[in-house]
Amino acid sequence: MSAVPQLGAEAAPAGAGSNRTATVDVVIPVYNEERSLPGCLQVLSRYLGEGFPFSWSITVVDNASTDATLDVAHELAREIPNVRVLHLDRKGRGLALRTAWGYSDADVVVYMDVDLSTGLDALLPLVAPLVNGHSDLAIGSRLAPGARTVRGGKREMISRGYNRMIRWTHGARFTDAQCGFKAARTDVVRPLLRQVRDDSWFFDTELLLLAEHNGLRVHEVPVDWVEDVDTRVNVVRTAADDIAGLVRVARAKITGAARVDGLPQRPEPRAAHPQAVLAKRENGLLWQLVSFGAIGLVSTVLTSVLYAILRGWWPPLLANLVALTVTTLWNTEANRRYTFLQQRGSSGRVHAQGLIVFALYYVVTSGALLGLHACAANPSRWLEVLVLVLSSVVGTALRFVLLRSWVFAAPAKEKETS
Repeated sequence: MSAVPQLGAEAAPAGAGSNRTATVDVVIPVYNEERSLPGCLQVLSRYLGEGFPFSWSITVVDNASTDATLDVAHELAREIPNVRVLHLDRKGRGLALRTAWGYSDADVVVYMDVDLSTGLDALLPLVAPLVNGHSDLAIGSRLAPGARTVRGGKREMISRGYNRMIRWTHGARFTDAQCGFKAARTDVVRPLLRQVRDDSWFFDTELLLLAEHNGLRVHEVPVDWVEDVDTRVNVVRTAADDIAGLVRVARAKITGAARVDGLPQRPEPRAAHPQAVLAKRENGLLWQLVSFGAIGLVSTVLTSVLYAILRGWWPPLLANLVALTVTTLWNTEANRRYTFLQQRGSSGRVHAQGLIVFALYYVVTSGALLGLHACAANPSRWLEVLVLVLSSVVGTALRFVLLRSWVFAAPAKEKETS
């Protein structure tokens, strides 16, 4: 990986001495938006022209519209400076962004929805960390502290549920994958684009998951957001595609296909003060036991509660499998971050080994339940729960040994230097 470049001088406002001003390309994908596009470009171009400190352009990407959107876009491009139009023969927001961002010659590429649901006062905070090299990608978030949204309860529930699913299944740190307000350094996003497979609505999520998995820094900006109910999104189909996409990305992480070559390497953090007294991160056996025990205790309680609930509908093995699967997602991520202090995204090897550890844990707990039913014809529900708790303790001990000595074992170089 190459070193992270900084635009440095480019961060100066336009016209400041001989420094080159950073260039920003705002991409707006459209499909049958002949009504919304004129107002969008008029408001956006006025905002950019009245005080935006970087050189800018606007790229309208027409996604095979069947109305007069393309003609309207060309007419507006003739009237408004710094506006260009790109036409694609296929639909897909992801395809539009992949194409426009891939061909852009700007330093920073931006994406926003044509309805301008996100307040434009968040644009400069979105772009600035990319210009000065602090971050690699930036996203607007409707769910971050400080964000203010005006939208219906249905979309609020769907949005929160989807983003929580991403955090549970992938350990993502970003809070809002689908907000139509994002930016990226062009030199960073191009290698990622070659790895992103989705050309539709899952594009955003896949891009962010790959970015975090490869150690890139994603900056979040809390935004003001007002829902425009004139939407082209098929919620049911999009939800199904998103779930399939999450599974596909997880599989790519396991196989190592999610690793992207050619990305800038961010240096390790270090103290700026020359006489700083640095503290060591506590990662000894005692800390690992305490942290793992606390996380394991919470996981065991959650597993037992879920099992007791699910057992009312399902047989013991299925109820145990579902309860373990749900709690293991949280358990593994919590141990990665807090017990073994691995802050970067897990590699494919870690994910594969984690699945093996989960399988062994399931064998221990399910074997205990099978043994109970072999010894007692009709054991009570609470006896099942007790056996599950005891077997979970044994499985947890086995899990700690495997995580510490195998999954999250320190590389040989670290062992030699420690």
